[in-house]
Amino acid sequence: MIPTTIPHGRTARRLEWEYLPPMLRAEVARRCGSPVVAAESQRAGFTPGFASVLTCADGSRHFVKAASVKAQRMFALAYREEARKLAALPRATPAPRLQWIHDADDWVVLGIEHVPARAPYRPWSEADLTATLDALEQCARVLDPAPAALGLDTFAVEFAPFLEHWSTLRAAPADVPGFAAHLEEAAALAAAYADVCAGSAVVHTDIRDDNVLITPEGRALLCDWNWPVVGAPWLDTVLTLIGPRGDGLDVEAVLAARPLTRGVPAENVDVLLALVAGYFLAQSALPAPTTSPHLRPAQRWQGEVVWQWLGERRGWS
Repeated sequence: MIPTTIPHGRTARRLEWEYLPPMLRAEVARRCGSPVVAAESQRAGFTPGFASVLTCADGSRHFVKAASVKAQRMFALAYREEARKLAALPRATPAPRLQWIHDADDWVVLGIEHVPARAPYRPWSEADLTATLDALEQCARVLDPAPAALGLDTFAVEFAPFLEHWSTLRAAPADVPGFAAHLEEAAALAAAYADVCAGSAVVHTDIRDDNVLITPEGRALLCDWNWPVVGAPWLDTVLTLIGPRGDGLDVEAVLAARPLTRGVPAENVDVLLALVAGYFLAQSALPAPTTSPHLRPAQRWQGEVVWQWLGERRGWS
């Protein structure tokens, strides 16, 4: 286990319901079909957009996300893209459904199916991890090949900028054990990512505890479909294991047991780990956004976890 002081489940600084424009609140209530009587802001994640579970006078509950195109343009555009992708996902995808979208008056607002559920416990438990990996295997069955309606780029195209981080790290090496000694080996591994990660499946790319819901029945649903790409179906499983690895679970046993990863060459897994290690370690050295004070510590922790994991797999001292 690698200790962390990150306040899991309380990392976001979000807009609150009462600060949304009155006309927008009225439109949301109209879409929900009943006046809103309570709003519970969702504190997980690292973006500042509005994200709350709304309770209406008729007892119904709704998960609503919103961002201003002018004031929060990057997040508004991300919500718009998320809505497009949610609408195109097959119904068998283990994900809450998009119910409506309001894209006008300077705001992008998504009404998403509310699911009575919780985030995975931290530290990760074997039960929550099993449910999450089961959901990823369902995705592999439903989303391979990737539906054309999603209009996705490939993993190779979308992750090409990750290679640039190794130039940054050569100029300013990360202060983690063994980094200077093994930087070039790791960079060479990362450079092979395009062929290793190629495939025909939808890859979510952002499965973490704050993007997973565990239902009372123990089933996992996957949220925040902002950044999917087309690639190898095993990629999400490996990326999902970063948090559990840092929390002390035996992820090597998981890799050997799960159907999506047990036949993947060890070198291929190392290539992916090297690629994301460079990203996390380089990004964590940047100034923290005022709207997301926990982002850099979270990236640093993930970078340390991945670097240590890669080092153990490669036999680095």
